[in-house]
Amino acid sequence: MSVRGMSLAAAHDPAFLAAWRQAPALKFTSLVEGGLTLLCLFLFSQGLIGPLFADPADPDSSVVLRLIWLPVYAITMVLAVTRPGAMARTLTGNWLMLALVLLTAVSVIWSVAPDTTLRRAFALIMTTFFGFWMAARWSWRGLILLVATTFVGLAVMSTLMALAMPSLGVDHAVHAGAWKGVWWEKNTLGAMMAWGAVACFAALHVDPKRRWIWMAGAVLCCALVLLSTSKTALLALLLGLGGAVGIALCRRGFGFASLMLFLGLTGVAGGVLILLVAPVEFLELLGRDATLTGRTDIWAILSRQAMEVPWTGYGYMAFWANETGPVFWVRQGTDWPVPTAHNGWIETALAIGMPGMVMMLLVFGHALVRAAGRLFRGPETYWTLTFLAMLGLVSISESNLLQQNSISWVLLVATAAKLADRRAV
Repeated sequence: MSVRGMSLAAAHDPAFLAAWRQAPALKFTSLVEGGLTLLCLFLFSQGLIGPLFADPADPDSSVVLRLIWLPVYAITMVLAVTRPGAMARTLTGNWLMLALVLLTAVSVIWSVAPDTTLRRAFALIMTTFFGFWMAARWSWRGLILLVATTFVGLAVMSTLMALAMPSLGVDHAVHAGAWKGVWWEKNTLGAMMAWGAVACFAALHVDPKRRWIWMAGAVLCCALVLLSTSKTALLALLLGLGGAVGIALCRRGFGFASLMLFLGLTGVAGGVLILLVAPVEFLELLGRDATLTGRTDIWAILSRQAMEVPWTGYGYMAFWANETGPVFWVRQGTDWPVPTAHNGWIETALAIGMPGMVMMLLVFGHALVRAAGRLFRGPETYWTLTFLAMLGLVSISESNLLQQNSISWVLLVATAAKLADRRAV
């Protein structure tokens, strides 16, 4: 049969005609879902709206932010309902993460601030569901491009904020001159832009036709990390970009892979040796004091508090909510109003105990192992492996794990859930 004959036959095929008629609708649906994804990721970043409408010491006290999240949760449920099969497969394939999140809701039973735990556990569940939906809905290419686009938009907004409204975009107090962009403080800008740089680097590999856009985005994100003066973010950026270069070299042959593995192990061993032999000098070289700006004192006290209730914790997000509870003694011991544990793992132990921290470790570890298993295949590795490594580094000095309404938690859930799906493309 000729090509013309095949075309005529296809034109009279009911299935072909139905698919052809649905094509515009499918394209429109995809555009709507993409737009809603970008909007929700922007809101989860808490950029701009946070500094304008909330107190950084108590964001949940803002009526505006509370009203913003309700539509986001409603959008999440509608999007999830439209893809029941994909969502069901994603949930069943990530039962450990689902159990971890549900444990935060169960912790209301023993919480020292049950109202706070109930409200924030619900927010965490909805935040997690959005991450699951992203994994179920988007391919690796679509996911990476949406994430990179979000961070490029935030980078442009942060630059405009710092230049046009320096009273909001630049720190004029403790860290005078450091850029804050569209966030409350410089460290958040630094962390976000470090992730943005690796997201752009990954987007360059999945969308080489627009390489100049992604290269420009990566350069802008790197510049903002430097302008934030955040040492932790700078280390995370170096880790992410170094990891991306290492992946590229490994894919050139097993000889390069062996060399990079050797250099990586040597670097880790050297770093550990330096910290053991001359920790003070090393930290001062990075612009830090030997207590990581008081963090080690906080960690020591909080570790003792966590061991008081090792099996349950104090309830999700409840430890800091009850002013007359255990947090009182922490603030007395440190002589300042400590807002968080400044460590993702200790924060998790305080919230849901050692069992919860072990579950979090397993979730993160499984994702990291699966990402490493893709070292020699798929462009998505430029995002998955570097993002997870950077998140792990930042979690040592920031409470960025198991956080409600947080883009870092959304991206962790989406990345881990996507890695768990062996059929993902």
